[in-house]
Amino acid sequence: MSPSQAPILITGASQRVGLYCAERLLDEGHAVIVSYRSERESLQRLRARGALTLAADFADEAGILAFIERLKQHTDSLRAIVHNASAWLSAPPGQEAAVFQKMFSVHMLAPYLINLHCAELLHRSTPADIVHISDDVARKGSAKRPAYCASKAGLDSLTLSFAAQFAPAIKVNGIAPALILFNPEDDAEYRAKTLAKSALGIEPGPQVIYQSLRYLLDNPYVTGTTLTVNGGRHLK
Repeated sequence: MSPSQAPILITGASQRVGLYCAERLLDEGHAVIVSYRSERESLQRLRARGALTLAADFADEAGILAFIERLKQHTDSLRAIVHNASAWLSAPPGQEAAVFQKMFSVHMLAPYLINLHCAELLHRSTPADIVHISDDVARKGSAKRPAYCASKAGLDSLTLSFAAQFAPAIKVNGIAPALILFNPEDDAEYRAKTLAKSALGIEPGPQVIYQSLRYLLDNPYVTGTTLTVNGGRHLK
């Protein structure tokens, strides 16, 4: 697909998979806007390549709406919105409600409000897409992180609802990854245990998410679908 003049917005793209996708899109000639929560060296690299970087705090409604206002000051159209921003939090005793609220805000309220308030920007691009980055854990639940899992499952539901609401002008899909990329601090025991959970048993790297994103952006006949990218975890 030839690059569109309208930019692609990726939320939470200062590190790991989001950063990789932003850089690949830049490689292919797309204009890119990224949101970030904390300043990182990687953002300087993106800026040097022409990406627009906007600080954002999705912890509450006010922060989300402030980001939307800043975004609209910089562009009047969008080729796509990729909701990659995520929070991975445990819930210590006494903090359960606060943690759940933050997960809900980052994983559901931010995509919900951004989609609604930025639909007009997407309508100025043909084609136009929304992609929600969910999590394979929503498929089966999580005893250790129920708030995280529930909010990602809610994001999957938003994929279906917005796909119905925005069709046919805007396609809305999701990607549900399992293990993609280990953290440097992950020890050998954890790595072996995690790899054993999937049928393919590999650490695939961020390129598999970019490949999935490209498929959703390029295919004109897919909407309301969440791609499972889990190495066959559901087979184990």
